[in-house]
Amino acid sequence: VPSTGLVVLRDGEPGEPEVLLSPVSYLWRHRAPVDVVVGGGNQAERDAALDTLLITIGTALEQDRTLGGLVDWLEIGTPSFETMPIEGAAPIKSAVVPVTLHYESSSPLS
Repeated sequence: VPSTGLVVLRDGEPGEPEVLLSPVSYLWRHRAPVDVVVGGGNQAERDAALDTLLITIGTALEQDRTLGGLVDWLEIGTPSFETMPIEGAAPIKSAVVPVTLHYESSSPLS
């Protein structure tokens, strides 16, 4: 884990769309988790580093909930936390932030 932490946006699951007819439109609720990981230091330093990354991510997402017009709306869920022990090294602390993307497409493949 880099000293500044690591952020990974997963592909997630688009789920089943709601289908509107005439013209056909697919309304998606795509769940894409964001994994945030920090390591090194003591527990208080890891907690502070993870908090800083989560606040930074939350602020960036809240400033543009349409991702520049790519989605209709973006919801940020409550993160879940985990501390993972590493043999011979300091544990790493992680959070998974559930993000739900709401958008419409004209095809189930687009």
